[in-house]
Amino acid sequence: MQGYIMPSKELILLPEQIQGIRESADVSIHIMDELDKRIEEGITTNQIDKWVSEMTKQAGAYAATLGYNGFPKSVCTSINECVCHGIPSERKLKDGDIINVDITTILNGYYSDMSRMYMIGNVSDDARRLVEVTKRCLEIGIEKVKPYTPIGNIGNAINDYADENGCSVVRALCGHGVGLNFHNEPMVEHFRTEEKTMIMVPGMVFTIEPMINLGDFDCEVLDDDWTVVTKDNSLSAQWEHTILVTQTGYEILTGGNK
Repeated sequence: MQGYIMPSKELILLPEQIQGIRESADVSIHIMDELDKRIEEGITTNQIDKWVSEMTKQAGAYAATLGYNGFPKSVCTSINECVCHGIPSERKLKDGDIINVDITTILNGYYSDMSRMYMIGNVSDDARRLVEVTKRCLEIGIEKVKPYTPIGNIGNAINDYADENGCSVVRALCGHGVGLNFHNEPMVEHFRTEEKTMIMVPGMVFTIEPMINLGDFDCEVLDDDWTVVTKDNSLSAQWEHTILVTQTGYEILTGGNK
């Protein structure tokens, strides 16, 4: 009978590596906090990309998405039915939109990854509820990060809360190890599983980034090979943090004051 998976030693980061990720995360937090003051009705997603690019360079850092497998921008901007990987354009934000802004920063070779939702003007009750439920899904998932327990506990808790609130969890995309690379093990699923998943161990760093839909969980990729949207055109929301497993629980490296 198959047992739980133990992480390889490469996934247990050294204190100096964790400190490098923490410093990268400080840059990400600063950029996102500045965006909090600027994102509003009437601006384009290209303007968001320009701000992120400028602030990243000012910090002596790099935007991990720019040029990654051909991605053309420094940030992902995903509006309404867009689940993730939306490409900035001349599209203007309008009253009632919800938008996810996802940034990944490289500072001195260390990666940090985070995203936040923004509600533009007078959003619908359903949109507001979705954004709030999704944020709570992230919080509930983080609360399940405990050393020497299965990483699958995260998705189980998120899935239960989403179900209780009449929402669905995207299954085609997941959280991931981050820090020394953009993406590596472990994969962090956000839906319920009965599989024996990897055990969390102090020193592991990964993202939790639930994508929650008002409708069905099915999604598809548009012709640009990046933009992921809901198949039924229902609204989608996402929040993301980079998490460190500690000896007693967790540290939200991209937490800031949020």
